[in-house]
Amino acid sequence: MERVVITGMGVISPLGNTVEQFWNRLSSGESGISPITSFDTARYKSRIAGQVRDFDPEGRFGRKEARRMDRFVQFALAAAEDAWADSGLRLEDMDQERLGVYVGSGVGGIQTLMEQTDLLRTRGPERVSPTLIPMLISNMAAAMISIRFGALGPALSPVTACSIGNTAIGEAFRLIRYGGADCVIAGGAEAAITEISLASFGNATSLSARNDDPGRSSRPFDGGRDGFVIGEGGAILILESLSHALRRNAVIYAEVTGYGASSDAYHMVATHPEGTGAYLAMKSALREAGVQPEEVDLISAHATSTLIGDRSETAAIKKLFGEAAYRIPVTANKSMTGHTLGAAGGLEAVALIKSIQQGLIPPTINQEIPDPDCDLDYVPNTARKAGLDIGISNSFGFGGHNAVIVLRKYR
Repeated sequence: MERVVITGMGVISPLGNTVEQFWNRLSSGESGISPITSFDTARYKSRIAGQVRDFDPEGRFGRKEARRMDRFVQFALAAAEDAWADSGLRLEDMDQERLGVYVGSGVGGIQTLMEQTDLLRTRGPERVSPTLIPMLISNMAAAMISIRFGALGPALSPVTACSIGNTAIGEAFRLIRYGGADCVIAGGAEAAITEISLASFGNATSLSARNDDPGRSSRPFDGGRDGFVIGEGGAILILESLSHALRRNAVIYAEVTGYGASSDAYHMVATHPEGTGAYLAMKSALREAGVQPEEVDLISAHATSTLIGDRSETAAIKKLFGEAAYRIPVTANKSMTGHTLGAAGGLEAVALIKSIQQGLIPPTINQEIPDPDCDLDYVPNTARKAGLDIGISNSFGFGGHNAVIVLRKYR
């Protein structure tokens, strides 16, 4: 079996549109959450989001090409181009039949769908764009990346709700590990800050209503949390077989050593209160990685800032790690980015890689009020230096989808 390493990273996020911007602001404990400016939110319960700023798709792709892509595809393709450039890969040196693309989105082109539905209702069917369907379907991010790079290998668009990024990375890891590809472009993207998303999540009482204090609204594990904050973005990793990376003298950022997936088999949207699925996915990932629970140095939590979700994840960590759970730092990036849905796993994988590289754990900000059911070490409010070798990243999604990856310092 092949060892699998990460050689490139690209990010479009509420904290910046390069890996370094994203990492510097994340590790400094800055919030990327602000009032929504893209539409009138006066009638909405939640009026804040983790929005991508200073992103110019027409400047990047050209006006004609940009208009043929929904925002989530623009994020994915931009992050993929940056990850590819970062990796130093060259198409002329590759077997393109062994280059794959595993990139997903939870919601897909919902912004395009809303715009075209309005056109249908106000101006009739003749005005609906013929590109509506290819712009809204969630596999189009993977498709456009495949087209851009001439990737003739497997192209997959996993749909596992908010665990998509980890599902894509984990399945790409397996494909390479068992010889199905030399290289896979993997990750997720989302652009769901729309009227209908905000209304639905808000009416489900899922979103934070701390509208007057956006920077303190996302507060995973804190006793004052009142829901998640919706976000957007994209994050892409380049995964390669170690042998392929070594042949071209690539810079290696980290190694992927394990992947675990499970289902809660419990509820349409609610997390299992005992964290059963989360526990099983973490256990499976560590087993594949050949890692004992007490060897883990850092847990990047899913931690969306919901009452039940954060408690159940804490319970799952305690069940798997036992007494070691109280010694292992747990960090929650969503305290600063908000919940970027299908982009979350990719963004958090990038953050975990940077943590392992630099020996620095980003804080979980807004830790002010203790919750007796959330009593682990969440690295409150201030980043922490630490020797890090092995980290796990958790991602969980509606429908009970759970995906966990294990990353290790490359040796």
